[in-house]
Amino acid sequence: MTYALSRALQEAVFQRLHADATLAALTGGAIHDTAPPGPRAGLSVSLGPETAEDRSDVTGRGALHLFTVTVLSDAGGFAAAKDAAAAVVDALDDAPLTLSRGRIVFLRFDRARADRKGRDRQIDLRFRARVEDDPT
Repeated sequence: MTYALSRALQEAVFQRLHADATLAALTGGAIHDTAPPGPRAGLSVSLGPETAEDRSDVTGRGALHLFTVTVLSDAGGFAAAKDAAAAVVDALDDAPLTLSRGRIVFLRFDRARADRKGRDRQIDLRFRARVEDDPT
């Protein structure tokens, strides 16, 4: 197994989200590597939890990363959060990301969970990314 590509994957995902014009317009640029501390207002996107499973084989080292992108909104309903969630999926699903190390075999939307968190709305989007390390 390799977890060596985790940082490269995280950087590429963050850059893709940060560069997406639709998502930037919806969130006012509030796209974070991690949710900022303290109270927040409006609509924001942040990278969330990640797990990795071994997918190495005789041809090389690899892993399947399951990671979450969270959309948070203080709006009264889910409409704004769902628009931002759709933009996240559009930006990442099968995106041709370039990693600083290794390569992506696939990157796909897996599932979502929409929930109320007090007065806020939260949508957790889970993605599956299969990565392979560069041959040594």
